Amino acid sequence: MKAKSEQVSVLLDALPYILRYRDDIFVIKYGGSAQTSPVLKEKFARDIILMYLVGIKPVIVHGGGHAIGSMLKRLQIGSHFVDGLRVTDAEVMEVVEMVLSGSINKEITALLNLHGAKAIGVSGKDAGMIQAAPIDFDKYGYVGKIVAIDESVIRNLVAERFIPVIAPIGSTGASDHPGFNINADTAAGHIAAALGARKIIFMTDTPGVKGSDGKFAHTLDEREIERLRNTGVIAGGMIPKVEACLHAVSAGVKKAHIIDGRIEHALLLEIFTSDGVGTVIRP
Repeated sequence: MKAKSEQVSVLLDALPYILRYRDDIFVIKYGGSAQTSPVLKEKFARDIILMYLVGIKPVIVHGGGHAIGSMLKRLQIGSHFVDGLRVTDAEVMEVVEMVLSGSINKEITALLNLHGAKAIGVSGKDAGMIQAAPIDFDKYGYVGKIVAIDESVIRNLVAERFIPVIAPIGSTGASDHPGFNINADTAAGHIAAALGARKIIFMTDTPGVKGSDGKFAHTLDEREIERLRNTGVIAGGMIPKVEACLHAVSAGVKKAHIIDGRIEHALLLEIFTSDGVGTVIRP
C-alpha cells in the first residue's frame, strides 16, 4: 500500500507541470549516449511519448557525429577536425547526409512510431527549412552557419499532431549543391528561437554546466556564462551548447536546459520535477 501511495504522490507532483506545459512546444536536442545506448534509446522514446500524450509538442533535432565517424572509417574515407569541426569535403558531405538524414533520422522516427507516436523525419533541406552558408569554405569545406530558418513546415507538422524529427543539414536552394553540415546544437537553438518554443533541452553526456567552484550549476544567466567562458571553465564541446542556449533564450524561449542523457528518464525528471537533473539557463 505504501508503494502505491508513493506512486500516486509522484503523479500528483507532476500534475502542475503537465497543466502548465500543455500545448507548448519543446525543442529537444538528442545526442550523446542517449542516442547510442539501446536501453537509453527506449527510455528516451517512452519519455517523448509521455510528453506527447499529456499535450506537450516535442520537436526533436538530432546529431550523429559518432555514427558519421564510424561510417567514414568503414568506407575508408579520410576525415579530420579543425577547431573542433569536422572538415567536410563533397565526399564526406555525402556520408554526413546519408547517415543523418537516412540511418539515424529514420531509426528515431521508427522507434517513436513503434511506441505509439506519429513521428515524421525531415532534413533541413526539406522545404528549404534551414538555409545555410559556409563558415569558411577554404578552412572547413561544407560546414555551414545558419542564415535563416523557415519554421512553417515544422508548425504545420506540429499542428497535425506529428513529432518532427530533424536532421541538421543546411540548404542553399541550389539543386546541384551538396548542402551543409550544421552543428546539431546550433540548429536546435535556431529552430527553438524561430518557433518561439517554451523550452529547449540538450541531452548530453555531462550532468550540466560547471560553475567556477567546479560543481555543476543549477542555474546560469548570460553574464555568468560569459565569465565562465572567459576563465576557460566553459570550453570545448560545451561552447556550442551554451551559445545555442543563449541564442534561444535571447529570442524569447523561456528556459534552456542542459541535462545528462545517461540518466534514465532524464527528460521527465527535468520537466516534471521541481529539482530537475541539469543546468537551467535563463534570459
